Parts: sequence; C-alpha cells; structure tokens
Amino acid sequence: MSEIYVHPQKGVDEDSTKGTKESPYKTAGYALFKNPDAKLFTFKEADGKEDYFEISSSALKKAKKISQSLKRKQEKKKKLEEQEAKRAAEESAKLQAAKKIVIKEDKTLPQAKKIKIKDIANYIGKRVEVHGWVHRLRIQKGHAFIILRDGSGFLQCVLTGDLANAYQTLTLTVESSLAVFGTINKLPEGKSAPGGVEASVDYYRIIGLAPSGKDSFTNKIQEGTDPNLLLDRRHLALRGETLSAVMKVRAKALAAVRRFYQEEDLTEVTPPCMVQTQVEGGSTLFSMNYYGEKAYLTQSSQLYLETCLPALGDVFCIQESFRAEKSHTRRHLSEYTHIEAELPFITFEDLLDHIEKFVVHIVKYIMEDPVSGALVKKLNPGFVMPKEPFKRLQYVEALDWLNENGVLNEDGTPFKFGDDIQEAAERKMTDTIGVPILLIRFPVEIKSFYMKKCADDPRVTESVDLLMPTVGEIMGGSMRIDGKDELLKGFKREGIDPTNYYWFTDQRVYGTCPHGGYGLGSERLLAWLCNRFTVKDCSLYPRFMGRCTP
Repeated sequence: MSEIYVHPQKGVDEDSTKGTKESPYKTAGYALFKNPDAKLFTFKEADGKEDYFEISSSALKKAKKISQSLKRKQEKKKKLEEQEAKRAAEESAKLQAAKKIVIKEDKTLPQAKKIKIKDIANYIGKRVEVHGWVHRLRIQKGHAFIILRDGSGFLQCVLTGDLANAYQTLTLTVESSLAVFGTINKLPEGKSAPGGVEASVDYYRIIGLAPSGKDSFTNKIQEGTDPNLLLDRRHLALRGETLSAVMKVRAKALAAVRRFYQEEDLTEVTPPCMVQTQVEGGSTLFSMNYYGEKAYLTQSSQLYLETCLPALGDVFCIQESFRAEKSHTRRHLSEYTHIEAELPFITFEDLLDHIEKFVVHIVKYIMEDPVSGALVKKLNPGFVMPKEPFKRLQYVEALDWLNENGVLNEDGTPFKFGDDIQEAAERKMTDTIGVPILLIRFPVEIKSFYMKKCADDPRVTESVDLLMPTVGEIMGGSMRIDGKDELLKGFKREGIDPTNYYWFTDQRVYGTCPHGGYGLGSERLLAWLCNRFTVKDCSLYPRFMGRCTP
C-alpha cells in the first residue's frame, strides 16, 4: 500500500501533485479521490512537534465522503462531456448533410409580387417577395420560424423541408437581411403571429449575413445593458421594437403638426440655425467661429418668425434648436426639434385658445392614424386624449396651490412671488391635478425680454407654459412686446446690446401689431404621448452634456 502525504498549508490539490512529502496534497478528501487505496499521512502538531502523522479514523471517514462526492462530480462531468461530444458530432454531421442541400427557386411557381409587410393583408393566398431583417429566429426539427422586419411591419415566415434543413438556415443569424418568397396564409385557429398571417416560404436568399458568436447582435444589445452602452450602440438599439415604435409615432406627430397648420393656413418657413443674437439667455448659447466673427447655434427661431408676419401672416417652422444647458434632467436635450409658430393681430386669449386647439387636434390626428394610434396605445395603454378647455391656472394661483399642499421651494422654504417654479415642484402639481394645465401670467423678472406685460398688472407678463401630466412643461409661449420703446427697455433689463437686433426692432417701426407665439419641444410631446421616462428615448440620436456620439 502506497503512502500519500497531505499538508493543509503547503499542499496543492491538482492532477500534477505527486502526494510525496516534497509534493503533498492540500486536503485528505482530494488525496483519497486520486489514490483510493493509499495510506494517508497529514502534517500536524502532536506531542510538541510538527510532522506527518497517519490520519485519524474520524478524519479518514470524512475524507472518504469527500472523495465519493468528488468521484460523483467527475462522473457527471464526464457524462456531460460525452453528451456534448455526441451532440457536437451530431451537429457536425447534420451541418455536413445540410451542406449537400441546394436551395433553388422553383421557376414553375407564380411570379412573386414584391411588397412591403404593411400591405400583406391585401395578398392573402398570393405569392409575394418580401425583403427585410431577421428580427427573431427559432429553428427546430424540420421547421424554422423567422419573424421578418422591414420597417413597415413584422411577418412570420415558416420554412419546412429542405429549406428548414439547409446549411444557410441552420447557420442563419438574427439581423441578417433576406429576400423571402412565399405564399401568404391566414393563421390556423389557435395560432398567433403579427397581423394574424404567415408566409409559407418556398425560397429565400441571404442578402447580408450578420455575425454569430461573440459579435452577434444579441450580444451587442441585451436587456438590462448599461444605458450609456446602449447610447454608444444607438444605431443597433434603434432596431428594437420600442425605440422604432417611438420614431414612427414621431414621424406621424410631425405630419399631424403640418396638417393642422395647413388647415389653419399657417405658412411654413425655414429660419437660419447660425445666428448672432440670443433669445433665451446668453448662458445657454453654443458659440462658433463664423469666418472670423462670433456666431451661435440658434436657441429658437422665434425672432425670425416675427419678421415674417408682415409678409406671410401666420407662420410656423419645425427646426432644430440648441441649448447649452449643463443639465442631466430627463427632459433636457442640447439639440431638439422645435415646433414654433407666430400669429399677428391676436389677443392673449386668442393665443391660449389656439394652443388648446393645436394640441387637441394633433393628438386626434395621431390617434386616428392606424399606425401611430396603435403604437401609442401599445406604448401607453392608459393614455387619455386631452379635451378642451384646458385648466387655466395663474402663476400666483400655482404658488398658492404649492404652499397649501406643502410643496417647498428648492431652498426648503415656501414659494413667494418672483420664484421660478422648478421641475420637481411643477411635476408634483401637474401630476396631482392630472389634467393639461395652461400656467399663465409669469413675473417679468423670470421671463424673456420680449414678453408683453399684462395691462392690469405690469408685474406679470402675458405668458403661458403648457404642462402635461407625467412630463411637465412641453410648450412655452407669450404675447410679444409690440412697441419699440418697451422692447428697448427689455433689452436693457437683460443687459443685451440692441445693435445686432436692428432687424427685429424694425418690426415695431414699420407697421407694428399685437402678436404672439409659442414653441413646443417635439421630444417632450412624444415623451407624454408614448409614456417615456426621458426625452432621450424620443430623439433619433440624443445630444446632451457629455454625449455627441455616434
């Protein structure tokens, strides 16, 4: 019987260990597992000296139990390895056999009509050709199920026989692009798929094969991935059902805006984005070198819209605006799509009525559309369409509500006249009241230089913010100062040199008129409609502090 040595401090439990005094094992259990018939000696202190002593009967009993456990684990591992080797061999044989299958289009079949998935309902029982990307993929014995996506919709494609068993199908990957040929059929009773139909595929070809393994799409975009990583891979994340749905609603929303303005006979204009003036305060300007001169990215197109009134009447624009706010709130972006309008010869009440009508109608158009309406209901099942009239709440009444309901200012004190109502307090009030609010008549000192003072109280302006539950402010507007002297006072109050604004002040010289307008952030509108936590989800490639890629 061989002798095996165990040293708890200096020993190593590895296959290369010899079990000698010079190369002992670390544990008796492992030593016995490797040498079942050996006599064990363990290093310990006894009778005042340290040396190797034969293992005690109780320790040997414990070591045998551990040895048996290790043996069972080894047997289980070996069995799994054998099963894996068998599976790999079968898979290899299957792939080798699959390589012999040649996929060819049957030219005796009817000519396929190339269509978009959105039109699939018009082709029941007909052979079609559909191009798209593999959104989801499931392969099982003798069958393959592909959910194909083409941007207009989703289609389940069923492959059987040689098509399902072919090498190109067995190695197909998510996000590969395909051309699929087949007959459109209604689903059998009890089955489900997008649109209630499926394509029985008779032929398909791969246009672009996506990577597999570590570079596969599912390894790049996973649920629970760090948000910053998802923003780095926005070009891939956009393929997801939620983001793509928001982008589709966005497109329909902008179309609805243009439809409303066309019905109301507003003319669309395209003001410049490179400017040398400010609108909303100099601290949020992005500056640039413009051929040796100082210039900025526009904060708003409002001033230019005002210059169009005498020539074109009611006008609007849908254009990017830029704000260099060092803010990481969920409703701020450094670049956003700004919907702005200016209307001449109106009163403040006319402006409020117009804003109500604008919001109600564009939401109506969005919800009536079969695509965007269905997507909003899916993204925001509890969405309630707004109804006229909206609740109108004066600034001073809002302060009373906040103080009565124990909502404190940011410095922990009750609100007082002149305080700016910050986002948290504004959201608390809006979400509690639970309906759209036209918050009006803000103090002069917290509003822009161009806003007209109220005739009955010169401390406040004819100004308005539209507040929506779950989002807060989505729109801001006002009547504009229509007298040159009063406008110059506004410039002076804000410390702005009026020299570069000569073209703007001339509007008050050559036939002034009462006029007003507003600006709406499309991303905030979408966050409200689609129940998104942040406006970043409502922008194709969001730009904010620290993010200007990809």
